[in-house]
Amino acid sequence: MDFQTQYQQKLTTADEAVKVIKSGDWVDYGFCVSTPVALDAALARRANELTDVNIHGGIVLSRPAIADVPDAASHFSWNSVHMSGIERKMISEGLAYYVPIRYSELPGYYRNGGITVDVAMIQVAPMDEHGYFNFGPTGSHIKMVCEHAKVLIVEVNQNMPVCHGGYDNCVHIDRVDMIVEGDNPPIGQMGGGSAAPSEVDLAIANLVVPEIPNGACLQLGIGSVPGTIGKMIAESDLKDLGVHTEMYVDAFVDMAEAGRITGAFKPFDRGRQVYAFAAGTQKLYDYLNNNPECCCVPVDYANDIARISQIDNFISINGAVDIDLYGQVSSESSGTRHISGSGGQQDFVLGAYLSKGGKSFICCSATVKDKKTGELHSRIRPTLVTGSVVTATRTNLHWLVTEYGKFNVKGKSTWERAEGIIGLAHPQFRDELIAEAEKMHIWRRSNKR
Repeated sequence: MDFQTQYQQKLTTADEAVKVIKSGDWVDYGFCVSTPVALDAALARRANELTDVNIHGGIVLSRPAIADVPDAASHFSWNSVHMSGIERKMISEGLAYYVPIRYSELPGYYRNGGITVDVAMIQVAPMDEHGYFNFGPTGSHIKMVCEHAKVLIVEVNQNMPVCHGGYDNCVHIDRVDMIVEGDNPPIGQMGGGSAAPSEVDLAIANLVVPEIPNGACLQLGIGSVPGTIGKMIAESDLKDLGVHTEMYVDAFVDMAEAGRITGAFKPFDRGRQVYAFAAGTQKLYDYLNNNPECCCVPVDYANDIARISQIDNFISINGAVDIDLYGQVSSESSGTRHISGSGGQQDFVLGAYLSKGGKSFICCSATVKDKKTGELHSRIRPTLVTGSVVTATRTNLHWLVTEYGKFNVKGKSTWERAEGIIGLAHPQFRDELIAEAEKMHIWRRSNKR
């Protein structure tokens, strides 16, 4: 049977496709830009017929329709492997819950049966002449979702970029149970940092960029600081940089178009920009579309510590919510209020340090302003807020950076760490932090100058 005949036989409507879902089922929505749209809306229309349908997803870029049905939490639960701002709001509505993961292990959770998939609904690019549906810029764990789903439904979107990969970046029509053609909405976008960088962002970038040598391989996290660093690199005279990253963001496009990226010194995937998933502006999707230089891979390849450590001069740049005087970093919660997820931060912190010449930077502003009261709070605290989750442990941390400086914590005793980390705090809070450090017995009076 030819592929087009199979396609027509499996083609159905979204409303017909979601009839396969039963109360109590575990449904997988994929991840980020692979999140279905038409199928989600169709499932929402069935809400009154269903209870306790549990959905896996993550980094959604628009609010799922199932979240807006009356009394949504009695019909659905949303279980996110990494929260976006939209999903944070769903937590407060009693609908969403975080799945604590080490992101590099996520494909294995499907392979080993830790995550059950009764029905998978994934947004994909149109089928090619060989019968394959490309996952677009989401390698991550999507192939494992498809392989282990009892029922696999794909939602075709003509706007999904076709992204090259090493492996596991597409699924064949033979494996697909149902095909739905959606309304081809634009692919979800994430802010690309078109606004001018703040003085704080620029100060941090000016501290980090000089640490990057020619031929380095980069991993950038999400946020204004990594974005500013990327733009500064694009405007620098750095050359022959490589890319091996969890998330591909607009800053990489800026660097590539400026000629800074060649991947010439990578020991493997030479000349290719490797990433597990991507989200950004339309400029990013246009750049990735059918670009053989860019390589979308499963996250257990992109975030593999052993692989990262084999790349010389690996530079990892990520953010944080809070840091304490012991050098513990929380990047996913503030107290019990969940914010994002652990992602691959720990993997890249470890892998970059093990790399010959490698460095890992955790960057954040020294303060944050309360949006309601206008009060300034220090991100550097004596101890993390009660209930905060430690994302990067004090034993694994390498460099900390704020607008007030940078500090290498490796090999430092508790009093040396306290001194160095307090030096990164806003001057307004330093005396208070010193007083707390004295109570914690991690401050030597001779330190204060």
